[in-house]
Amino acid sequence: TGKKKVQAAAQEAEKKSAVSDTLTKYKAILPLTRIYITMVGAVTLVGLLLGDELSQGLLALDPIRTMYGLELWRPFTAACFLGPPSIGWLMSAYYLFEYGSSLERAFGTAQHLLFLLIQIGFLSVCSAFFGQPFFAQSVITSMLHVLSRSMPNQKVKWLIFTVPYWTLPYGLMASDVLQAGNAGAALPHVLGILSGHVYYFHKNVWPKL
Repeated sequence: TGKKKVQAAAQEAEKKSAVSDTLTKYKAILPLTRIYITMVGAVTLVGLLLGDELSQGLLALDPIRTMYGLELWRPFTAACFLGPPSIGWLMSAYYLFEYGSSLERAFGTAQHLLFLLIQIGFLSVCSAFFGQPFFAQSVITSMLHVLSRSMPNQKVKWLIFTVPYWTLPYGLMASDVLQAGNAGAALPHVLGILSGHVYYFHKNVWPKL
């Protein structure tokens, strides 16, 4: 009757449609945010292939190897590595897409590039000082901080609460601390808030003064 062939053709068409829809949505992401998310995926894949020890040795921030060994990729991989795939990784990737897209849409791609370069430079120094091998979470918090300072009193939903926008970075920090059961989990968020405020101050506060 040809029933199996028809079903196989329908399944193949559905697969092609799903792939096509995914590619269309991927291409619709703003360019710099798309590049950043692609780098996060690539660095995560490299980390999975190499394992924890080798990925730490190759991807982690190391000022000595960066400066004297000319391993110039390290600040960028440190800004992209979110750890192995997990629910936390998925949420962080979503936040990166959400906040990165909002910033790029609001400021433009060129200004967003400047923002990211400032974050990578500032966080490389701070993370090296505090012994943090990766700081992708700090970049995400810095994005959220800049957005929250741009409209601090706007009411937004966080979990089951309605809170002012400026409290979201601190809520994200508190949830990570509670989940980890360790106050040390707050450090990446504190660095991200400081780094984001450096950009916000020089872009918005200092020019007005």
